[in-house]
Formats: sequence, C-alpha cells, structure tokens
Amino acid sequence: MAQSSSGVSDGESVEMNETSSLKSLEEVDEDFGFGEDLELNQFDGLPYSSRYYKLLKERHQLPIWESRQEFMSALETNQLVIVSGTTKTGKSTQVPQWCAEFCLSAQYQHGVVVCSQIQRQQAVDLALHVADEMDVNIGHEVGYSIPLENCCSTDTILRYCTDDVLLRELMSDPLLEHYGVVVIDQAHERTVSTDLLMALLREVLLQRTELRVVLLSVTPASHTLLTHFRGAAHLHVEAPCSPEVLYSGRDSTESFFAALRLVLEVHRTKQPGDIAVFLASEQEIGCACSLLAKEASRLSSNLGELVPVAVCPGHAGICPPITQHQKKGRRVFLSYSQSEDMFWSVDTVNFVIDTGVEKRRVYNPRLRASSEVIRPISRCRAEIRKQLAGSAGKCFCLYPEETELCTEIPARILEANITSAVLFLKRMEVAGIGRCDFISRPDPEGLMQALEELDYLAALDDDGNLSEIGIIMSEFPLDPQMSKALLASCEFDCASEVLTIAAMLAAPSCFLEPPVGMETEAMLCQMKLYHPEGDHFTLINIYNAYKHSQRAPDFTQEKWCQDYFLCCAALQTADAIRTELTDLLRRLELPLSEPAFGTKTNTLNVKRALLAGFFMQIARDVDGSGNYFMLSNKHVAQLHRSSSYGANVHKLGLPEWVLFHEFTLSNSNCIRTVTQISPKVFIQTAPQYFFYNLPPSECKELLQHILDTELAGSTKSRQKMCPVLKDTPKEQESQSYDRCVIQ
Repeated sequence: MAQSSSGVSDGESVEMNETSSLKSLEEVDEDFGFGEDLELNQFDGLPYSSRYYKLLKERHQLPIWESRQEFMSALETNQLVIVSGTTKTGKSTQVPQWCAEFCLSAQYQHGVVVCSQIQRQQAVDLALHVADEMDVNIGHEVGYSIPLENCCSTDTILRYCTDDVLLRELMSDPLLEHYGVVVIDQAHERTVSTDLLMALLREVLLQRTELRVVLLSVTPASHTLLTHFRGAAHLHVEAPCSPEVLYSGRDSTESFFAALRLVLEVHRTKQPGDIAVFLASEQEIGCACSLLAKEASRLSSNLGELVPVAVCPGHAGICPPITQHQKKGRRVFLSYSQSEDMFWSVDTVNFVIDTGVEKRRVYNPRLRASSEVIRPISRCRAEIRKQLAGSAGKCFCLYPEETELCTEIPARILEANITSAVLFLKRMEVAGIGRCDFISRPDPEGLMQALEELDYLAALDDDGNLSEIGIIMSEFPLDPQMSKALLASCEFDCASEVLTIAAMLAAPSCFLEPPVGMETEAMLCQMKLYHPEGDHFTLINIYNAYKHSQRAPDFTQEKWCQDYFLCCAALQTADAIRTELTDLLRRLELPLSEPAFGTKTNTLNVKRALLAGFFMQIARDVDGSGNYFMLSNKHVAQLHRSSSYGANVHKLGLPEWVLFHEFTLSNSNCIRTVTQISPKVFIQTAPQYFFYNLPPSECKELLQHILDTELAGSTKSRQKMCPVLKDTPKEQESQSYDRCVIQ
C-alpha cells in the first residue's frame, strides 16, 4: 500500500546515493518551479507532476469544491452522508477522492473506498479521469471493476465499479469489510441493484460502526433519501447558473420528428456548440442516426459538418468516452434515459433537445411477461437534462411547461421481474444479513410470484429457505431459470452447448438492424446460420461460426460479422461471458461435457436441460397458423419476426409445441427465442405440482392424456421420479432418476 507524505522511507529512497539521480531531481525542480522542496503524492509517495497542479486548478473551479471541508467534517462524525445537487458539480469525481483521503488518514485500518455506478462505461471513464487528477496509475491506486473486466490490484485504494458488481461482492463479503467508505453514485436512478445496496447497507452500518456510506443524488430525489435515512448528514450543492429553457406551446404526438427538425434548425443558425437530443429508446436513436446522416449529406457545406453520435450505454461492449468522438463538425449526441450522467465531462454541449418521453419495460408478474410502455419522464430527469446545456446554453423541452410530471424517477424494483433479487436476498440470509429495509417495498404480488418461481425451480426447501441447488444457482450471474438450465446441462452431458446459449442470451442481441433496402439480403445471409431445431440452436450455430472465423486466413471477425449483418461487439461480449461461466462451473467442480453439437442425443439433452429451467414458458400452436397459446397464462402470441422459424416456415412449417425465452406484451403479443419441443419431454421434465397448477385448457387436457397413457404403460412409481421416454436407451434409464433429482 502507498505511504503518506509524512513517512520518511520513501523520502530516503528518493534521495538515493547517485549524483545523476540528484541532478535529475534538481532539473525537474527548475523546470516546473516547485521551489526547493518537492511535494510528494500522499497516495504513492512520488513527486507530483506538472499536470497534477494544472488539474488541481480546474478542480478548484468546480461548484462542489467549496463544500470540501464541510463534507470532510460530516464524514468524520456521521456514518451516512447524503450529497445532493445539480449535475456537473463534480460530485462523482471529487467526493470519492476525498473519501480516499479520509481512509488514508486512518492508514486504511478500516478499508479502502469503492464507488458504484449504474453504467459500466461510466465506471471506466470516471476511474480514468480520477486517476489522472490524483496523479496515479490506473489499475494501481485507482481502478475499476465492471462485468467481465477487472482493472484493480492490491494497491487499489479507490475503486469504481457497477452496482451489480458490488452487489455480488456482498455474497462473499457480507459486511464489506474490505471497505472503509462505500459511495453509491446516481442513487436517484433507483435501479434494482442500487436499491438493494442501499437497503442492505443500512443493516451493515449497524454491525460496522466504523463504516461510512455516502449517497450521491440530484436535488429532486434527495427528499426521499433524507426521509428514509433519518439522521443522515446532508450537503447540498448547486450549479451557479441555469440555461435558458424553452417549452413547446402544445403536446406533440410526433416528438421524434420534431426533435430532428429542431436539430436542423439549430444547425442552420450557425450558433456554436454541440447538441444533445434525448429520445425515448435505443431503437429511436438508431433511426435518428440514419435520418440525420442522410439529411446532413444534403446540407450546404457553408453550414459545416453535422455528425450524429449514438450514446447507448446499454449496448454491447464499451464505447469510447463521449469526449473521444472526433470533433469534425457540430456533433449531435443522440441519447435516452439513464444516459444523462455520461455527459459529465462534456463542455461543448450548448443545446439540449428533450422529447420528454421514455420507453420503460414493466413486468407483469401474473402473466410472467414484460411490456414496453412509452410515458413522460420524471421532473427529476427533466431537471438533469436542463443542466447539461450550461449557463450559456438553451434547453428545448418539446412539451408544455404546465405538463404534470412525477417528481422522482420510479424505482425499478417496482416494475421489474424481481426473481433474481429475491434469490440474492435469500442468499444474503444464508450469509447472515437477514434484514432488508427497502426505500420502496416490492409489490406483494411480484414477491409472491418470485417465491413461487424459485419453489418450482427447487431453489427453496420445504421451510422456504435456500436449498443447496438454490445456493449454487445464486452463484451464477444469470436469471434463475437460466441458472437452473445450466445446472441441468451438467446432468444431461450438454454443458458446452447450454453454456453457449446462456452466454448468447445474456449478451446484447447479436442481430443488427439492416440498412434500409437491405432487409432481404440480410435475411438471406442469416438464413445460412439458422438451425431447424429452433432459435436456441441457431444461437449455438452463430457462436460456433463466429469462433470458426477466428481461424480463417485473411478474414477478420469484424468482416465476417459485417457480411452476416451481426454485431461483433455483442458476440465478443458473449464469448467473454461464456468464458466466465465456464470458469465458474470449474470452480464449483461441476462436470463439463465435451461438445457434441449436432447429434440426436445432444439435441434431445439440450432441450431437456432448457426445459429444466423454462418449463413455465411453454406454448402450443392451436390452429396451425402461428397463434401460440401459452399454458401458464392462457394468452395467445405470435413468433417474433426475428425467429428462424419465421424465415424457414415454407421449408419446415411451424412447430406445434415450443419453449420460449421471453414473452412481450404489445399491440401484437410476441414470444422470442423459441425452440420446438416434444410434449412428452415436457411432461418428463416439469415438476408435477407445477403441471397440476396450470389453468384448465385444451392444451392441458392433451398433456394430461399423454401423461395418463404413460402412466398406464408403466409399472414404476411416479412420485419421486419422472417418466422415461419409451425410446430412451437402456443405458440412459439408470441416469434418468438421478437427473430428475435436480429438476
């Protein structure tokens, strides 16, 4: 660990005994004008560079710098400190550094500093910037940890990470004893992971009186935090000036096109500055990029170049920071909700265009389905966007000033599928953290559905506690259904294939929207990769072909992905996830089978493994025309347009019974990622108490008839084991009983 500047050992080593070393230090002293004594960095014991002093002057100009002493005093005397204020005040960069100084003053007796972010790119950008300001090396004194990438060392005293990474760290270190200060940034965003962290940290504070927790939030959301965390110290920081805000005179149902027209109008005025446009969704961003690029090519060269830049933090891979996009002309940053904080280091934006709407996914626990809802943003988010324009800029709000907006950003834990969260909380009970004080308590119906699903998956024992299978499932960074399918694949000797499926579904979609006019060409190219058994097997095909392209001479993976209209970054992410999952299986000492993709036995085993986790998501084509009736909720849906069955329907026909990965409620309900299954295999795999709890339907009657036929033709007990298919080889029959133990 680095020593403070008060230590003498580093000073003695700097003096050394060699004349050349003394001479070089004197030259540095003269060049940079430090005076007679070099000031040493308190974190690494080395002399500060000239850049440190330059950045220090810039730090002094930040609005939050005036509150430095007040913050340090509050941190000394309070376990919990809430810092609220407008955006671009310097909270995310300065507060963690001050916390590192606080820990250093105690010689790290109580631990180091960790700062959580909701976006992986934000964690990386902030770590790089703060390491520069502290005049230390990234990966040493300052580092970052994000999914699939860790840039830290034993010397790291300030670590930026995503909230889900810190949450999983709680499983192995329930009291976070490695840390003296925990900083929760962007607390106002209210993600599921951030809410879980805030709920659990309250219990941890009771058990660790020396621990300090700092919550960073924007002003409108601070009231809820102060009400919930009574007695917490509070600091408020405001930006000195606000931009000019212009509201629309009336509601616009076409805010998307209104925003693009306004971009062109601003560009024609030739007023300097970049433009930030906030749209409803990532899909709108892609469309806007294409339209603006087309319009920009038609503009007069006298206006200068107009460069659309997509800012999509949830997309595959890590994009370069916004500031690294080449400044060739006027940049138009196209973004959406949860991306506002990515503009913390951008000083060139003078115009903000806010459509005032966002697309949110809302989960219905009764139907086990998500729906995409377009609705107005919160007042909290509206205020964040206004501040991005700066004091000399303008913010165009494409909605009337009197529009009623909800005060704060809705908590995601009230709208998301919380099965994974409940599994995590059950794991924390095992670790000794049994109390969880939520700011917003989850909906009882959603909580009951999550517990019921975990019970069906055998993750709970008869007392409602986490079973041995549940403990293993909680180790995987996957949803519980996929975790169970991966566990089952180890029993069915198809772990290699299910690992690929899990990785491909956990990564962003690898399918790109083809350019306008090339839809048919894209479909014909991708059809070469389709698998007749279904979409899950198509994902394996795509991944295997992608890996094979690595070995092709004079042919890059990027070129291969381009030819097949696939996203190379998404496939790289899937490859990294697969490696991580494989390492986890080995650490848990679970059996890994050799790849056998393409054989009949392997195909059947993959379907059995998938059914072990996704038996609640089965549908039947009731009329032969693609109207799929879902057994669990009696809704009817069609196959998503991206399904390989849709492209090959003229060759293969539509399957009667399918397993699906996702059901989305919309104007035309659809099921995504589907694979044909046999009803006999479904009966063999699904727990009997789930099957008998299915609502009455013609499909259930058909399955009951199959089950009765199987029972009549068998003399074996069906109470503790699943029926064995008639065509199952004798050598596999002895294995079937053992495999059903984890079903």
